[in-house]
Amino acid sequence: MRNQPKVLAFAGSARPGSFNRRLVRIAGRGAERAAATVTLLDLQALNLPLYDQECEERDGFPEPVLRLKHTMREQDGFLFAAPEYNASIAAPMKNVIDWASRPLPGEGWKACFAGKSAAIMSASPGPLGGLRGLVHLRAILASIHVLVIPQQLAVAKADQAFDDAENLQDPAQQASAENLGAGLVGLLKKVSASEGD
Repeated sequence: MRNQPKVLAFAGSARPGSFNRRLVRIAGRGAERAAATVTLLDLQALNLPLYDQECEERDGFPEPVLRLKHTMREQDGFLFAAPEYNASIAAPMKNVIDWASRPLPGEGWKACFAGKSAAIMSASPGPLGGLRGLVHLRAILASIHVLVIPQQLAVAKADQAFDDAENLQDPAQQASAENLGAGLVGLLKKVSASEGD
């Protein structure tokens, strides 16, 4: 790992006005202040097809998937903001994880994930803030060998939570989101230092 960790910030929504995109940007700023290089993954621009194993076996990996996998392999850690649909994570987020976990020839299936760390968060207009989806996301990431930090954030009533500058109106929530990004970077630096011993 580099002295300046590389972090991918990613909201599991392709909607430009997504509450989760706003939230993960705030966490990304916290990571940048902690001296990380942060890349924001834009699902709408990436335009991933739905995962289909038969198409993969017949046609190989579509170009957007190759770009996704290259980007994810380069990262040291991830900031995931997960919209909740029907008490679980939204399909676009699961689709990214499923495609990224598929191995290229000579590549292990966990190459984009194994040994990396993540912080998770969610925002929802509902009263739980997407909390139920985070339980599933944490389990999925653990199964592909991603270390998820214990701290997380679920922003309830997200339709009222952000100001015109796309910051959280509640200073405590704003600090919590920024601290998620900074906390992930702190962990990545500790891991890097221990690997250098």
